Amino acid sequence: MKSYFKWILALLISLIVSSAGAADIELGSGDTLRISVYGHPDLSLETRVSESGNISYPLIGEVKVSGLSPAAAEKKISGMLERGGYLRNPQVNIAIAQNQSQQVSVLGQVARPGRYPVDGRRSLTEILALAGGTTPDAGDTITLVRTRNGKAIKENLDIQDMVKNGDMQKNLQLKTNDVIFVERAPRFYIYGEVQHPGTYKLERNMTVIQALSVGGGLSPRGTDRGVRLKRRDADGTLREITARHEDIVQMDDVVYVRESLF
Repeated sequence: MKSYFKWILALLISLIVSSAGAADIELGSGDTLRISVYGHPDLSLETRVSESGNISYPLIGEVKVSGLSPAAAEKKISGMLERGGYLRNPQVNIAIAQNQSQQVSVLGQVARPGRYPVDGRRSLTEILALAGGTTPDAGDTITLVRTRNGKAIKENLDIQDMVKNGDMQKNLQLKTNDVIFVERAPRFYIYGEVQHPGTYKLERNMTVIQALSVGGGLSPRGTDRGVRLKRRDADGTLREITARHEDIVQMDDVVYVRESLF
């Protein structure tokens, strides 16, 4: 009786540790499974799902588990053991030791790029959190590439808008082999008579006067009158314009601060 309660306790702990959406997980190639049968320690083992989606299990041999949930795989193995005359009413438990088949890729400006498991249902923001969040160089835009019904679907999502407006409908649920790419923030350039010329992250709706502030302000010889902007048109032609303080700086603009004549 004591061993029975120990088995029940282990099963409950396994369920608690699993995510809320664990029932939605489908087993697949590369997953490592821990399988046990209550009262039969000789049937406990850790095994890996093969490329063909099978595992090799004592007494019953090859078992196709790919595409099944852990609960469905438990029922399948239990049925095969009982129908084979090996056990009566076997209590099979399967825990996923390592999830390799149900993963998404996170690339670009995140702290820890890589592949992450989608244990059941995982949203875009949850996966980003697993990847350590975005870096200081990250932009507001995320590209999500998903394959649905054999077709690749590309979506551009504005994370800042989503969070600011509370529009969680855009916090999409991810599935196996989805790809998240966090874009690098747009940049602008500033040179001439400023304290710190260089390349800087372009914030949303940044004005010329704000760009001057990011560059450390004017040097002792600089003037904020007649600031010039070098900008490329849609056809790639570079043109130079006189900028007003309230003008919005665009991606890849070059801000030039001239020397004061007085």
